[in-house]
Amino acid sequence: MSPTFRINSPKVVHETIEGEVVVVNLDRGDYYSLAKVGADIWDGIARGISQDNLITEISHRYDGSYEEIKASIDIFIEKLQLEKLIVLESANTAAIANNGTQETPSNTIKDKAKFEPPTLEKFTDMQDLLLLDPIHEVEETGWPNAKQ
Repeated sequence: MSPTFRINSPKVVHETIEGEVVVVNLDRGDYYSLAKVGADIWDGIARGISQDNLITEISHRYDGSYEEIKASIDIFIEKLQLEKLIVLESANTAAIANNGTQETPSNTIKDKAKFEPPTLEKFTDMQDLLLLDPIHEVEETGWPNAKQ
């Protein structure tokens, strides 16, 4: 059984805007941009599908060799883990998530986009501002409960 990952919330928040995923690591104050294949991978992780199913889904959606797609996704997932944006899901939760039906890509070979290895763009220019946010000074229950 292949590993399943989850978004490292509440430390990591994300929003998809016109096909681009913006991810913020609230602990570090870094933010990231994911587009194209990277955005599709992030979406699969957010939906809780296993790494193998994610590779299969991407290989149905994009025109490229399975080996190239698998290698690129494996590297990209390692980068997401190193940045602490995703964490390994527990075996029990992953089994439940992967027990459901998976989305079957409807693309045919003629309308597949060319596969390009995913990129993780990291930005640190707003660290000071993001770390000043009062959300860092509250309990897990949220505002207005100050840390004790």
